[in-house]
Amino acid sequence: MQYNESNRQDGDYMFPERLRALRTGKHITLVQLAQDLNQQFPTDKDHENTPSQIGNWERGVRTPSYVEVQKLAKFFGVTMDYLTGLTDSSIYDLAKMFISGQTIQFEGETLDSQDRYQIYQLISGYVHGKTGRKPQPGPKIQQEELDLGMPKDTGK
Repeated sequence: MQYNESNRQDGDYMFPERLRALRTGKHITLVQLAQDLNQQFPTDKDHENTPSQIGNWERGVRTPSYVEVQKLAKFFGVTMDYLTGLTDSSIYDLAKMFISGQTIQFEGETLDSQDRYQIYQLISGYVHGKTGRKPQPGPKIQQEELDLGMPKDTGK
């Protein structure tokens, strides 16, 4: 698929621009990106990424497959929606992620609702304590006590 004025309004047009911006923002060449992708996401020799292939994606001459877009999003630490132009934000709001119904994993371990709540509380406490800000009213979540296995301070 070639990019032109007719598909300029849809998300497909944003992909080449965002890919180039992400790559140049990291100060890496097409050769370096191809090597890094092949190293981080090994495949057989017939399906390795090449600098010319990535250059074609950046110029809008070719469109990458779903798998290739997924690899690029993981490599650059952005969402596929951002990379393809479906959203303008590459920022994740962890608070929304923890209170959403989405499955969240950490190092391959799925977090249950209690884990999510406790991690939310830890991050919230850290951020608000670090910046000295008062906690903003957040989502209505039933407060639970986090047992870190430390002895309780009895005040004596």
